[in-house]
Amino acid sequence: MATSTIENPFAQGVTQDRATQPAQLVIFGATGDLTKRKLLPAVYNLAQAQLLPPGFCMVGFSRDDSCNDETFRKRLSDSVATSGDVRVQDAAVLADLSARTYYLSGDFHDPKCYTQLKAELAKLDPKYGTAGNRIFYIATPASLFGDIVQQLHDAGMIEAADASQNRAFTRIIVEKPFGRDLASAKQLNTEMLRYLGEDQIYRIDHYLGKETVQNILVFRFANGVFEPIWNRRYVDHVQITVAESLGIEGRASFYEETGVVRDVIQNHALQLLSLVAMEPVTSFDATDFRDEKVRVVKAVRPIAPHEVDKYAVRGQYGPGFIAGADAVGYRQEPDIAPDSSTPTYAAFKFVVDNWRWAGVPFYVRSGKRMAKRVTEIVMQFKQAPHLPFRNAQISELEGNVLALRIQPDEGITLKFGAKVPGPNMRIRSVNMDFGYGATFGREDSSPYERLILDCMKGVQTLFDRSDGVEAAWALIDPVLTAWAEKPPANFPNYAAGSWGPPEADKLLADDGREWRRL
Repeated sequence: MATSTIENPFAQGVTQDRATQPAQLVIFGATGDLTKRKLLPAVYNLAQAQLLPPGFCMVGFSRDDSCNDETFRKRLSDSVATSGDVRVQDAAVLADLSARTYYLSGDFHDPKCYTQLKAELAKLDPKYGTAGNRIFYIATPASLFGDIVQQLHDAGMIEAADASQNRAFTRIIVEKPFGRDLASAKQLNTEMLRYLGEDQIYRIDHYLGKETVQNILVFRFANGVFEPIWNRRYVDHVQITVAESLGIEGRASFYEETGVVRDVIQNHALQLLSLVAMEPVTSFDATDFRDEKVRVVKAVRPIAPHEVDKYAVRGQYGPGFIAGADAVGYRQEPDIAPDSSTPTYAAFKFVVDNWRWAGVPFYVRSGKRMAKRVTEIVMQFKQAPHLPFRNAQISELEGNVLALRIQPDEGITLKFGAKVPGPNMRIRSVNMDFGYGATFGREDSSPYERLILDCMKGVQTLFDRSDGVEAAWALIDPVLTAWAEKPPANFPNYAAGSWGPPEADKLLADDGREWRRL
């Protein structure tokens, strides 16, 4: 439980930024969508902001044998020109980065291709002064993670972790979802840890790279006014919403395999829950920070198979309207089966069984084709025990609410009761609002910039650890299993452009609560 004073974790090591170390960045899946939309713009932005080390080069690797050094550099240029993440177009910076960019094609399963990659990296190392340091970014389907790591090891490009500062490092970044269930996540961890130390593996969840997500920690632990009330004594319940107005955007095969729970709930949403619910840390050292995150997830009460309907709701969007335009249903999307039972919406009621949060429900929801795009964390505080204003006119008094807006209108809103000017005692709810754009007047860096830079510095704080991944899957697996054994009979059960199925409203109504209006 919170006390009136806590040790400030920002006082230990946070202001002492590590130096960015020289490195070769190798991207597996270099011609894929993620590389084009996110990774190449992020590397360019780091170069433009002069955050890349002088010793740096980038090598793309994929199956596409129609691509070569020049065409990959053209992809880099096109990506920078069209990306909404790029803040400043600088021809000189792009030219320098392009000159440091190379490409190799090959089969991910062919040992000869890794021998060629090793030779290429050995040739580039003295040219760019990268000191033998290598970062392998595996932006491929998770089914390839284990094989790529084994091939890198067999080719002699992975060495065991070594604490010596005089030894070159090898680090691996892997994309989510890390497995599709607990068994596959454990298998992946086993395969990777066979050749790598945990301190060499960077499991990326780009949500943790968002400035507004990191600000949850600052808001909690750098402001003494909030920590004392951040507990069951004052908080009635917490709501976490990750809503998207877009559909599946032509990614039918991916979404049919994944669904909303694997795509968002198991990673993004549980990351947000852990940041809100975790105990104060001694410091933001990677070990301390991730220890507390894992403890929270493990403290969430498991959902028994016979109670899935009580604690979880699934949905799939049908035809509707988005921004005044017609929107087709999920089953009418290209390459989707007309009887698909893949959920595009899910809502959960989580209960954290620890001293701080006993009795405080955490309601989590995420969905496609919802009324608007918004990610928000809401803390609903308990009502005041007594209102002494017996004759007051009270309108729209909803109790104190703290809303942390992650996207798109990044900021923080505190709702409280205030007297309406005039001779009579009239009370209504008002907002005290902080907006990032209005206050800081600049665009945030993209999450991938922050996380790639942290990897170059060897900072693992914002990356998942193996036990954290497995704890999240252990929590979600029983629900997915129960749903697989009992296909839904009412899909589609919410219209595109709405806030989800009626069952999601009932999830809160049964507790005498309701979803916040967004």
